[in-house]
Amino acid sequence: MVKGLQCFSRVKEYPFITIVIIIGMLTLIYPMVQKTQAQEVKQITNEAATIEVILEREYLDGELSEERVQETIWSMEDFWAYYQDWMLIDQSEERIIFRQRVNDISPLLKVNGYFGISEDGTLNIYEGNPNNAQIIQSFFQVDTTKLKSRQHLDLKNGIPVESREHYNEVLHVFSQYKTKEM
Repeated sequence: MVKGLQCFSRVKEYPFITIVIIIGMLTLIYPMVQKTQAQEVKQITNEAATIEVILEREYLDGELSEERVQETIWSMEDFWAYYQDWMLIDQSEERIIFRQRVNDISPLLKVNGYFGISEDGTLNIYEGNPNNAQIIQSFFQVDTTKLKSRQHLDLKNGIPVESREHYNEVLHVFSQYKTKEM
């Protein structure tokens, strides 16, 4: 019989010794594998990760702004703590999207927003003068027959959106003239 086969045939004769030898070899090899893996993990954690972070801000008027930044992450714990006030929307290896609700009107409205009324009586916010501007947001139908003539004229000419408080105040005043839905 060939020598290699003789050795293999003896394995069948001494299964306990074979198991002890295999376990002994594994106890020698396993710590080396663990040490190598630990070194790789340490090397990975010492390197910073760069990721695109998209910050979405949602304003009271429905406007959604977006800011993109490149973040270098040295510590995931610090990263999550930094964005703790933001809501996680989506996450991948390349990017993370956060959203935050802002209790204010958008910068667009502050600069160029006007309350106005359309031909069909809908209260809107326009980007610029209501006569020839784009509608940013629509609210509800106003019963124009109940409006004071000055209020109606103000809406036709446009009421500038000055602040969050003014925005809420105008909505409150004109909601009293909202048409009843049937």
